Amino acid sequence: MKLLDNKIIMVTGASRGIGREMAVTFAQQGATLVLVSRNEEALVHLENELDEYSNNVIKMSYDIRDLEKTKDAFKFIKKNIGRLDVLVNNAGILKERLLGMVDYEVYHETMETNLYASITHMQYASRLMSSQKQGSIINLSSIMGTNGSEGQVIYSSSKSAVIGATKSAAKELAKYNVRVNAIAPGFIDTDMSRNIKEDMYHKRISSIALGRAGTPKEIANAAMFLASDLSTYITGQVIGVDGGMVI
Repeated sequence: MKLLDNKIIMVTGASRGIGREMAVTFAQQGATLVLVSRNEEALVHLENELDEYSNNVIKMSYDIRDLEKTKDAFKFIKKNIGRLDVLVNNAGILKERLLGMVDYEVYHETMETNLYASITHMQYASRLMSSQKQGSIINLSSIMGTNGSEGQVIYSSSKSAVIGATKSAAKELAKYNVRVNAIAPGFIDTDMSRNIKEDMYHKRISSIALGRAGTPKEIANAAMFLASDLSTYITGQVIGVDGGMVI
């Protein structure tokens, strides 16, 4: 028996990077997937890749900031699947701004995507999970959300708020046997990290005790643990996956 057999798992931001790696990892472990992304074409490619695992994959292409589309997604899950075991709030954006250059548009877009959409998805998922008396919600925060970073006032604020939302939701939902945890990735080898300036890249690597960037697979493995029944006594926690960036 595989670790995630019979689990229904919803992943936002599933078409690339960490979210895509989570989808592959969960499928390998037997999960049925509800994959969310604005990029419908990328979801189709991912679905084809997952065919080898013989899993049921449901594609949902919508903007997670759209409240009505979010409602429709959870209505579909309730009507056609009947339950949801795991929600992974993975989708997010990062736009660097020094404090003196912060503007409302970027602030609002970041908060809408990284915080408000996560809370909305938690809200609707928790209604299904509470009635089931079981479930796991996994929110993607960041080491920047726990420690801050120069040029990341907006992003760090949004990811710090995700931690607060995670802990509050964990306290509310524990009585329904619904667990809520966060993962705080450090410097991960993604398209985003590869696009930073070379001197900044080496500066980041030098701050990591293990001396290297993390991989999306290593974040996916942490999510797999929190999605599985191996973590049934863990809630309200922030798990740093950062190679010793913060010790």
